[in-house]
Amino acid sequence: MQIAASRTTAPSPEAGKAKVETVCAACHGIAGISAAPAFPNLAGQKEAYLQAALTAYKDGSRKNPIMGNIAAGLSDADIADLAAYLSGLKRCE
Repeated sequence: MQIAASRTTAPSPEAGKAKVETVCAACHGIAGISAAPAFPNLAGQKEAYLQAALTAYKDGSRKNPIMGNIAAGLSDADIADLAAYLSGLKRCE
């Protein structure tokens, strides 16, 4: 599986934060700590894992109707940026 193969610049945590604010925060929280137990915490997860999970939702190999619809609207650059931002956050203890 190739992740963000067409990207020529490094992932941007700042762009990832902006995307989290508009796309992810309602379920996973702005700081990657979810407000409800039904949604996983994403803060501090490994960057490669986050990229792989979002890519799998996008291509349909990982099934979840909500995440599949959300990931379908993400570019490879968006996925890389989200992973860079979320992996840099302090993990929930």
